[in-house]
Order: sequence, then C-alpha cells, then structure tokens
Amino acid sequence: MPLVVTKRRTEIRRALYNIIATRPQLSAIRVLTALNSSSSKGDESSFQSVRLADTNEKDGDFTGIASAPFPKEIADILLAPVNINDIEIKPDGLIYLPEIRYRRILNHSFGPGGWALMPRGQANIINNEGELSQLVIREFALYVNGRFVAQSVGEHLHFSKSEANTGKALESAKSNALMRCCKDLGIASELWDPTFVYEFKKKYCVEIWCENTRNNKEKRKLWRLKRQSNDVIPYPWKPINSSN
Repeated sequence: MPLVVTKRRTEIRRALYNIIATRPQLSAIRVLTALNSSSSKGDESSFQSVRLADTNEKDGDFTGIASAPFPKEIADILLAPVNINDIEIKPDGLIYLPEIRYRRILNHSFGPGGWALMPRGQANIINNEGELSQLVIREFALYVNGRFVAQSVGEHLHFSKSEANTGKALESAKSNALMRCCKDLGIASELWDPTFVYEFKKKYCVEIWCENTRNNKEKRKLWRLKRQSNDVIPYPWKPINSSN
C-alpha cells in the first residue's frame, strides 16, 4: 500500500476518534463501527461521508446533566451499603448484584415511572459462525425525572442464533447497561472496590476444580458461593471432587 494512502488513513482514523473525544453526545459504538468497517475502503470520500454523517446527527439529550445533587434522603438510599445476601458470583469469579436489585433501588429512590433507561441507536449484533454465537451490544442512557444521569454500553454473549434467544440477549444487554449506569449513582459501589471483592470472596465463596464433560482433558477452577451446592456449576462443567 502506498505510503501516502496509509498516512491519509491514519489521519482520518484519528479524526474519527476525535469525534468520540470532543462530541460525547455521539454513539461511540457507531463511530467505532464506522471506523473499523471503513478501514477496508481506500477512498477519502467514504471516510468523509461517515465522519460528517455522525457529526451532524443529533444522537442524545443530556438535559440537566450534573445540574444539582439529589436530596440527602435519596442519596442515602443510593449510597446504602450493599446487602451481602444479595451478592452473587459468576463461575469466573466476578461478583455482581442481580439486575432486579438495581431496579428495586431505583424504584425505592425515585418511584416507579420516575426513571427510565433509553436506548441510544440500534443494537449491534456480531455473529461468530465458528462458535455459533452472537455478541449483542447496545448503548443506553439513564434518566431520572426527565434528567440525564448516566450513559453506558450493555453487552451479552449467547450461543444461539434463534430469534427467541436474540430477544433474551437484547434484554440481557439492557440489564448490563443498567448495572453500569447505576455505578455512576453509587449503587453497590463496593462491587468495584478491590479490597471488598477480595474479602467477600475469601469469606463467602469457594473455588473448586472442575472438568469439561465434553473434553475431560480440560480442567479449571470455578467459583460458587459457600451457601450453594455444586449444582450451580453450569454445563458442560462438572466438579471433579463431588465432596467440595
């Protein structure tokens, strides 16, 4: 590839990244998708049309952003210590709060109908034909009493391409975005504190050796809560020592 063309592409890619940095109201996902897809095109006009289209598009409403803190009685609910009994752990060791807990905290704080999670643009669905999987990605914004509060990306990976499961994956991506938006409100902030995570896993969780029932040669350690049985270990994994 000629050096001049390569240099020009680098300049245009840098310009697209600047869109994200200088225009936060734009969808970062769509700009990056445009950047990656257009990197295979050699003509400058294709890059320029993508850049202008994204720059001119009104992609979101940021009304009331950081205009005032919430009243103390609401802040006390949002910042309340997380209930230890509500915390779950994934087999890979990631601790989390079920999505319904975030919804209940928001309803308790602002009342049903006082908050909403609004999508930003269309969902991005990335197919992996080799693994027969789909990665669903979508951006959402959280509003409280008509006021913009937070924005984040939700994602979910599932191993089926049926329309029914795609719908469930879209809901899971929405739940993932809600959790990330609630982080900006301080809800269950302990889950991102390394010291808290270490102490919780040490006191309430156990790591057990498991083998892949589809490939007995593959073994790894998976996590579960101490109060749970080995039945929570997901297929195709099976505990090697059932007494754990």
